[in-house]
Amino acid sequence: MEMVLVSYVVDRNPFKQGKYMPGSHIPIVDESVLYKNRPDYVVILPWNLKEEITHQLDIVRSWGGHFVVAIPNLEIIL
Repeated sequence: MEMVLVSYVVDRNPFKQGKYMPGSHIPIVDESVLYKNRPDYVVILPWNLKEEITHQLDIVRSWGGHFVVAIPNLEIIL
């Protein structure tokens, strides 16, 4: 049985949507997939943009979701 840790990556850039992350073949989708699936945790990969991204995706908190940043230290943003 294959365990999937990251099902997809969300990106607002329409030129990236429909493509895949290099080396991992993880699909890149638009934000509507995030709103539909309502994950418990959203991992922010560009750690230096965490303030901007958490503000843009504030709706995640409405369903009890949390943000996770792993760099420079592992942090769960409530």
